[in-house]
Amino acid sequence: MKLSIVSKVLSLLAAIISLFMLWPLWWAYIDGSRDLVPIIKSMVIGLMVASFLYLFGRKNTYEELGIKEAFAVVTLSWVLASVIGGLPFLFNGTVPTFTDAFFEAMSGFTTTGASVLTDIESNPRGILFWRDLTHWLGGMGIIVLSLAILPFLGVGGMQLYKAEVPGPIPEKLTPRVQQTALLLWGVYVFLSALETLFLWLGGMNMFESLTHTFGTMATGGFSPLNSSIGQYNSAYFDWVIIIFMFLAGANFALHYFMLRGKFDAWWKDEEFLFYTKVILFGIVTITAFLVFNGTYGNLLDSVRYAAFQVVSITTTTGYVTADYEQWPFYAQYLLLGLMFVGGCAGSTGGGIKNLRIMVLFRHVKAELQRLLHPKSMVHVRVGGNVVGRDIIASVTAFFILYIGLFAIFALIMAGFGLDVVSSIASVAATLGNIGPGLGVVGPVKNYATVPLAGKWVLSLCMLLGRLEIYTVIMLILPGTWKR
Repeated sequence: MKLSIVSKVLSLLAAIISLFMLWPLWWAYIDGSRDLVPIIKSMVIGLMVASFLYLFGRKNTYEELGIKEAFAVVTLSWVLASVIGGLPFLFNGTVPTFTDAFFEAMSGFTTTGASVLTDIESNPRGILFWRDLTHWLGGMGIIVLSLAILPFLGVGGMQLYKAEVPGPIPEKLTPRVQQTALLLWGVYVFLSALETLFLWLGGMNMFESLTHTFGTMATGGFSPLNSSIGQYNSAYFDWVIIIFMFLAGANFALHYFMLRGKFDAWWKDEEFLFYTKVILFGIVTITAFLVFNGTYGNLLDSVRYAAFQVVSITTTTGYVTADYEQWPFYAQYLLLGLMFVGGCAGSTGGGIKNLRIMVLFRHVKAELQRLLHPKSMVHVRVGGNVVGRDIIASVTAFFILYIGLFAIFALIMAGFGLDVVSSIASVAATLGNIGPGLGVVGPVKNYATVPLAGKWVLSLCMLLGRLEIYTVIMLILPGTWKR
């Protein structure tokens, strides 16, 4: 592996992250708040790091970027972004330790939304804006953003794209990967602007409209309010955010086709239909339990709260409008199960992804049919096309690896002293990039009480979940580092 070319690409990414601090710096400036200097210091340090990395790799050309270097760039870019991105929290005194600063930034960039802040509203707007902006930057992807605005990364760009974009099969909208990245970010910006407008028209101020949009479209979940979206107690805001969370959890390529006039793009896509059915099943059954138990006063409120939490958890956004730990046990465990399902391939959501779950279900069904009819030719199909054995093997391996890592990390968290429910939920919520879980990390609690060592483990879970495991694991294989 050529570390010098890795360093050169990382320098550009570090510069991009640092320069984006100009946006929260503006909020700090107009407020005249105490976070002005911490943000400036963080930006300067980030640009200095970028300069040092560039000097180390300046003699290399981007044509030297191969598949091994791509895996290193993608994984290390998220770690570097979290180190630089955590500096404003540390310098401002928002968090007491570097571990907490790194955890909060990693949670932001990976769109997890797991927070260690106990009093969010006590922080100045510049810090809170940066906290939510990390979601928005990480939602569509740091590398995809770089490919969109840095076209001279042309050679090797597809390796970076494949290593970062979530889902079993990265989808290119055009033959050129830079143009695909630009189109995806264009759709992302358009939907973000649309949601911001709807929230502003509903009565949110511009600051809260932007920050909640960042958390929604990135399926992140950070809010500048202590009680998240529930603090508004507004049916209008709930339904607007439900709709945009649902869109963010779907494949953005479908939104692009819809905007181009292919209005049947959603309904012809089998993964989107499966995703819709999963969400409807969750809403209907949880609503039934809420009504039966008399949790809320009427059917409309039951539907509203059930819909919000089901969509929020399934899309891995993590916003909350209710303390679902007070709901019937069925609802709690269904929400825990939905944490594993996640959004669609090509979305900003985390989790295993609906496409993989759908392929696994159809594979099991096909195997049962083969047992009943040994001589028959039974194939797994998606979208009318036969899914090859190599794809099925890849999906199966990913599922086994995901569940295996979940079990290992949950055991480790139990070793740090967390109870069984909290251990399971904290790993499920971070590996799936969701945020709130159950127990000590429940919807009205946070991750502040998790031991420092546990925060590093959960930070690793967030990184593994965001980069879909393989990209990170590739770095520990000896063959990756051999020339």
